[in-house]
Amino acid sequence: MKMLLFGGSGRTGQVVRNAALAAGWEVEAPTHSDCDLLQTNLLSDRVLSSKADAVVNCAALSGLEACGDDPLTAHLLNAVAPSAMALACRHTGARFVHLSTDYVLEGMRPGLKNETTRCKPVNVYGESKREGELQVTEALPDALILRVSWVCGNPAKASFVESTLANALAARPLAAIADKYSMPTDAADIASAILKLLPLPVNGILHACSGGNPLSWHDCATLVLQFAAEAGALPQLPAIERQQLKSATFFRAERPRHTAMSNEKLRSLGIAMPTAESTLRSVTLRYLQSIGR
Repeated sequence: MKMLLFGGSGRTGQVVRNAALAAGWEVEAPTHSDCDLLQTNLLSDRVLSSKADAVVNCAALSGLEACGDDPLTAHLLNAVAPSAMALACRHTGARFVHLSTDYVLEGMRPGLKNETTRCKPVNVYGESKREGELQVTEALPDALILRVSWVCGNPAKASFVESTLANALAARPLAAIADKYSMPTDAADIASAILKLLPLPVNGILHACSGGNPLSWHDCATLVLQFAAEAGALPQLPAIERQQLKSATFFRAERPRHTAMSNEKLRSLGIAMPTAESTLRSVTLRYLQSIGR
């Protein structure tokens, strides 16, 4: 079985590639120099000629400020390119999996959101990713779209979790926003879900995220430091300054506050995901192991 993987050098893509190889897949993961996703004719040709059984798209322009500064490129990478992949898969018959984000949601109200919750993104990134969902579905109704959130767990591509641990271990001051909530999700669990879903006759949107209760960035920071202390990596728990989203002047793009998703639909397919707290424990221990602590 062959997988064509776009975004294979990213935080999630690296983990998907390694998991697929370990599962016996042949993986073709073109770099940007191999296949410029802005050139849709070349992108389509790559899919058409690949003879892949599955095409997985982990590529995106995900920096919120970068998307706001260049909406056209955000639209091309996050909507037009995935649509071209999907249309090519329609011709080849390959299974297509596209990764989306919780940022397509409005995020005004607390609570878990399911796949039917209204989408009303508040920034260019979310708008472009929502357009990607719509265009992929139009091009290939059998496509599978996985919404993920707060991806962590790849020590080579640090997320907020790994950065917090690195700062704590270096005795640097710590601060985290306490009024923005979602579900930290391990890239390894996303990769596992993709491989389990590929042979299943399921399409449309699924939330591939951790379960349990929504956490703020401050909650996440507090938990990972507790787990690091339990593992003996920290002699004591450092203080973490509580910040408010409205006071985060280092953000230029608006962020939604409440985008925690329910993974009930995924679980109904027999694919279990750990709780957000369990995810943070696993990711913390993996990071400490990666740096020899």
